[in-house]
Amino acid sequence: MRSILAVTGFAVLLAAGAQTSALAQDQAVLRDACKADYQKLCQGVQPGGGRIIKCLQDQSDKLSPGCKTALSSRK
Repeated sequence: MRSILAVTGFAVLLAAGAQTSALAQDQAVLRDACKADYQKLCQGVQPGGGRIIKCLQDQSDKLSPGCKTALSSRK
């Protein structure tokens, strides 16, 4: 019984780590694709709470194609 619990606990930790890794990768792609757009359109926006993403989304008609793609493919 203990080994089943240990394996289950390990599997949960691996899944959580994979989600964190995927989130970090998603954020890195978005940051790279939207850096110039952020500097041009949202530089005065304070980071945190999704404010930068909202700013970029609010100005979607002015975004570069790469940034639009990265925003639309966010998980």
